[in-house]
Amino acid sequence: MSDASVNGLSLGELATKFGCEFNGDAEIRVSKVATLADADSDSLGFLANPLYASQLADTKAGIVVIHPDAAGQCPTAALIAKDPYLVYAQVATELYPVAPAVPGVHPSAVVADDVTVPASAQVSAGAFIGAGSSIGEGAVIGPGCFIDRDVSIGDYTRLVANVSVYYGVTIGARCLLHAGSVVGADGFGIAKQPDHSWLKVPQVGGVTLGDDVELGANSCIDRGAIEDTVISNGVKIDNLIQIGHNVHIGEHTALAGQSGVAGSTRIGARCLIGGRATINGHIEICDDVAVAGAAGITHSIKKPGIYAGGIVPMDDAASHRKNSVRFKQLDKMARTLKKLEKAVFTGGSTDD
Repeated sequence: MSDASVNGLSLGELATKFGCEFNGDAEIRVSKVATLADADSDSLGFLANPLYASQLADTKAGIVVIHPDAAGQCPTAALIAKDPYLVYAQVATELYPVAPAVPGVHPSAVVADDVTVPASAQVSAGAFIGAGSSIGEGAVIGPGCFIDRDVSIGDYTRLVANVSVYYGVTIGARCLLHAGSVVGADGFGIAKQPDHSWLKVPQVGGVTLGDDVELGANSCIDRGAIEDTVISNGVKIDNLIQIGHNVHIGEHTALAGQSGVAGSTRIGARCLIGGRATINGHIEICDDVAVAGAAGITHSIKKPGIYAGGIVPMDDAASHRKNSVRFKQLDKMARTLKKLEKAVFTGGSTDD
């Protein structure tokens, strides 16, 4: 347990550490975080979303992280930040540090003879590490994890529990793989034979995860068909997400829960993919694209920006395609209709 989580942090310390202005007694200390509604005098709260502004007046929080524009409305000590949510996240990280590895190999773990586990690493009960694999300094292999042969796990990477890493996968430093996640299972490669049965296509590529990647619970990253599937540095993947074979995801892109990316698609850096969004295979999405939840991306996006879509009622494929084309024409049709109404009812011209 860290000193911060035991003794708390003072308003003055927080302001200095995170480069913020403050209002109130610099010696006020907080040891935990809470919502504005549930906070007490030992808690740090924050206001980043205007939807919760009504809770500010009655909050009992010892310190509130708040934007300069709202600082004058804060009834308690304030840590003033242009990005309150980011500063809140930084403070919470100080107050709730990740538990360090408990060095050693549990007696029930199975580790191949040619694998050297660093003295600083932890291999928990029921874990399996296959031949030719390497484990980084300070890494944590949680209970029930399966690490196949020839896998590389970087320094201070943490596999929480029951994570499966197939052969030939490379995982960088400081990654976090949550329970039930699977890295390196076969991509969905099948070829139809003359008798209509399926022939499985060997998936001979691997998976490369960069540094500081997070993979949510029960999410899956398929291995490449020939070349590797690549998840770049700093990518954050939520729970229940499917990444197909040979996908490339650029640095610091984030994908929300239940989204899916089909094979051989390339997603750029700093993109945001909303929950339940689906992305077709063999397309490219440029850097700095935001995709709204439940959107269906069917073609490449070459211009940064925000893109939205939604789920429409099921229809036969031919009608759906026609209606999709017409949907894009709705604005033009509406403008034309307005001009026609003007001509009919006022005798005006339809010209612009």
